[in-house]
Amino acid sequence: MPAVRTEISEIVTGLGMLGFADLDRALSVRPSSVLNVTSAHYDRLESARASGEHDALFDVAWRNGVEFARATEGLRGRPPWWLEWKGNHRPPRYEQIPADLRVDHVYLVSCKYGSNILSNSSPANLFDHLLGDRHEASTDWFAEVAERAYQEFYEVCRKAVDGDFPADVRALEQHHRMALKRALPRSLEGDMKDSYRRLSLVVAEASAARWTVNMGGKRGQEEMLWRLLRLQSAPYFVLGESASGEALRYRVGTPWDFRTVFRFVSMTAWRDPDRSQPVVQWLARVRDARTGDEHPIAGHVEVRWSHGRFAQVPEAKVYLDTPHDQVPGYFSLWHSEPGPGQLTLL
Repeated sequence: MPAVRTEISEIVTGLGMLGFADLDRALSVRPSSVLNVTSAHYDRLESARASGEHDALFDVAWRNGVEFARATEGLRGRPPWWLEWKGNHRPPRYEQIPADLRVDHVYLVSCKYGSNILSNSSPANLFDHLLGDRHEASTDWFAEVAERAYQEFYEVCRKAVDGDFPADVRALEQHHRMALKRALPRSLEGDMKDSYRRLSLVVAEASAARWTVNMGGKRGQEEMLWRLLRLQSAPYFVLGESASGEALRYRVGTPWDFRTVFRFVSMTAWRDPDRSQPVVQWLARVRDARTGDEHPIAGHVEVRWSHGRFAQVPEAKVYLDTPHDQVPGYFSLWHSEPGPGQLTLL
C-alpha cells in the first residue's frame, strides 16, 4: 500500500485538475471519474487532511493540479472525463515513462515531490547497460570494480566487530550482511574511515571509467543523456516540487523535440575526490540551435549500499544538480486564465 504522502502527492494532484472549487469539496464528492481510487483511499486522505500534518503537501499538490488544468500545454481549461491513478501497479520489466496519472487516456503525468533523483538502479544497469533495460543485480559492484580495496575494507571491519564472518567478502551470505550491518558503528572512525575512503575513490574511478567506455562516442553519449533525463518517444508531464521547494511544472519532451531545439556537444563523467562515499560527477553540454548559447546539464551518481553498509548489493542513484527549469528538453508549463465556460467550479 502506498504511503499516505504518496497518496496525497498523486491523488490530490489529479483532483486539482477536475474543476472543483477547492480541495475539501473534491474530497467530499469523491468523484467517480477518478479510477482506481477507493473509499479507503479517500478515508485516509480525509484523515490526513484533518490532522493538519501534511498541509503544505496538500496545498502544493492541489495547486499543481489546478495549474495543469489551466496550462496552455496541459488541459487548457477543459475538465477531463477520466483520470486514472496507477497506485500499486508495478510493471514486470523496466518502465521508461514514470507516469503516476493518466488523463483521458492521453496525458501521462509523473508526480515528483521532494526529490531530485532521476533514476535508481543497480550500478551495472547504469554504467554497463546504460539504462537500456533493467537487469537483476546478480553481483556486488564493489567486488566487481574494486576487489582489493573492498576486501581490505571488509577485513578492517571484520576485525573490529564480534561475529563469525567468512574471510572473503565475496562469500558473505545475507545473514552475514545483516549481522555485520548491525555490528558496525553508524559513524566510521580511524582505520575503518580511512579504508572506506580508499574504497570510495577506487569505486568512483572505476565506475566513471567503465561508464565513459560504454557510452562510446558522441552518439552514445547523447543517447545516455536522453535516458538520464528520461526523454522518451512520447511526451509526458512532471508536476511536483523539488527537494529545495521549487515548484515543478514542465513537459518532458521527446528526443525529436530535443534535437529540434538543441545540438548535443558532449558528456563526460569523473570521480568526485571530495566525497566520503563513491560519487561520480557527470556533465553534459548542449547548444541552442538558434542562438548558439551553450547550456550545461550537471548531475552526480551516488554508489552506495542499500539500507546500510553491507546490507545489500550497492545501488546507483542518479541526481540532477541543474535546476529543472534550466534543463534542455524540459519545457515549463504556463497558463492563461480560463475564459467563459472553461473549468467550471463544481
